[in-house]
Amino acid sequence: MGKIGVWLIGARGSVATTAVAGAAALRAGLAARTGCVTDLPDFAGAALPGLGELVFGGHDIAGTPLVKRAEQLSAAGVLPPALPEAVAAELDAAEARLRPAPTGSGRAAVEQVIADLTEFRQGLDHVVVLNVASTEPPCPPHPAHASLSALEDDLDVLPPSALYAYAAFRAGCGFVDFTPSTGARLPALDELARATGQPYAGRDGKTGETLLRSVLAPMFAQRGLNVLAWSGTNLLGGGDGATLADPGAASSKNASKQQVLDRNLGRPVDGEVHIDYVPALGDWKTAWDHVLFEGFLGTRMTLQLTWQGCDSALAAPLVLDLARLTGKACRDGVTGPVAEFGFFFKDPVGEGPHDLASQYAALREWAHR
Repeated sequence: MGKIGVWLIGARGSVATTAVAGAAALRAGLAARTGCVTDLPDFAGAALPGLGELVFGGHDIAGTPLVKRAEQLSAAGVLPPALPEAVAAELDAAEARLRPAPTGSGRAAVEQVIADLTEFRQGLDHVVVLNVASTEPPCPPHPAHASLSALEDDLDVLPPSALYAYAAFRAGCGFVDFTPSTGARLPALDELARATGQPYAGRDGKTGETLLRSVLAPMFAQRGLNVLAWSGTNLLGGGDGATLADPGAASSKNASKQQVLDRNLGRPVDGEVHIDYVPALGDWKTAWDHVLFEGFLGTRMTLQLTWQGCDSALAAPLVLDLARLTGKACRDGVTGPVAEFGFFFKDPVGEGPHDLASQYAALREWAHR
């Protein structure tokens, strides 16, 4: 059926390295496919690209080779001890397809990305650009964001994630934003995606605390229990934690987290999400939530939960799922926002359900359509 190129923005980061190493391990039969949604029986026969059809490349500002990054992740307990050596050849092959991230902005950066994507695409059936880079602060609104004709005269008003989305569509590639950054979420870029016939999805992968919220919030609503307040504290290490120590970047993340509650409960509730950077945690994260609710006759009760997980191990299989699903969307000629991929995101594009069970049903139906 041809190869699907997967161009990773932030290709030497922990999530991308875990995804590339993990795909190589699964292809070689070195690990079970635990955590991969598209390998569940519900998706058998859905004509998705196989892991053997995925070819990885990407951009990064960092220069540490993928094999070295995999060794670092193995030493930190993220990857199995013997895995970096076992998949070194595949990591080296992907490393040869990585390119330095653009250092400029505006049209010059776009032209570099398009040139790199064009070179990468040679011999491939389709290419999916997948953003797993660091979270950006919210993008200030600008009149040029409203239409493609206005945007063409002023690409400097786009943040890096949106420049990548623009370049991806111009290069004839699908686009997925796994971060809460702006990405393709501008009217002008939606117009471009439709004009060039490309699919896009996002944003902000739903891997831990928000995954639980998308299950528990509908439970309260469907049970008729009145949620009064929902507060959360997140302790993060690693690069993600360092990025989110910046208040601007944290505000992007918190906004996408809060939307899951608002949409599932049907209204805003008291309480905030706090993110604390704890370098000693490394790639692990801990989330603690406190839910205050009232039941029959106004009796007040609480739910408290703790979620501890390895960020890269939670995110990487979803990156592979999205690469396969978006590759299918490209093959099938899907254009514009793919709302059915909302299962994977805190703040999904398009119109669709927001509780996890309904999102899963919509994804399964889409895959077999």
